[in-house]
Amino acid sequence: MSDIKIAPSMLSCNFSNLENELKRIDNAGADYIHLDVMDGHFVPNITFGAPVIKAMRPHTDKVFDVHLMINPAAPHIEDFANAGADIITIHAEADTHTHRVLQQIKSLGKKAGLALNPATPTDILDHVMDLVDLILVMTVNPGFGGQSYIPLEDKIADVRTRIEASGRDIDLQIDGGVTDQTIGEARAAGANVFVAGTYVFKDGVDTYADKISTLKGA
Repeated sequence: MSDIKIAPSMLSCNFSNLENELKRIDNAGADYIHLDVMDGHFVPNITFGAPVIKAMRPHTDKVFDVHLMINPAAPHIEDFANAGADIITIHAEADTHTHRVLQQIKSLGKKAGLALNPATPTDILDHVMDLVDLILVMTVNPGFGGQSYIPLEDKIADVRTRIEASGRDIDLQIDGGVTDQTIGEARAAGANVFVAGTYVFKDGVDTYADKISTLKGA
């Protein structure tokens, strides 16, 4: 299994001081910078788009892990690629032609991710394992930070089995309710990338490094 990676979600940061927040979370040991894009249609909330990500890009060299909670995603993929995304994750439940959109992401030289909502079955992965570089199992219903973790270890383990069978180096990410109390079971089930927003940011700047270190050791 790949080494553990922590991907703090900037959704929980102080947006009035975004440049410094990026630098602080980078210096605190983040592996990926997770960027939640929401459209108020596929999910209830609205966050930010490609221009904000483009403005953020010069302030860190860390991987930009862009999670598109939008429907449709296809018309906007090129904008996010040009804005500086390294990984672009779409939802299996959003675009009608999932395979085509994953191909589109790869054609732009970016890593492609596929996200599954809590109730979405894993057999949707059957014919796209050759295209994905990351599979995201949502452990909350998407749309808001600060929700409680849904224990889906059986689903995480199923996805890990599919990854091992593919023979490819695919990250297995979880997003939602990740804390020092929930990360252990998900890690044991096979996840290796953990999105953490509220847990990392809630107690202020001075705790960022400790929170990331605690997650890696939990």
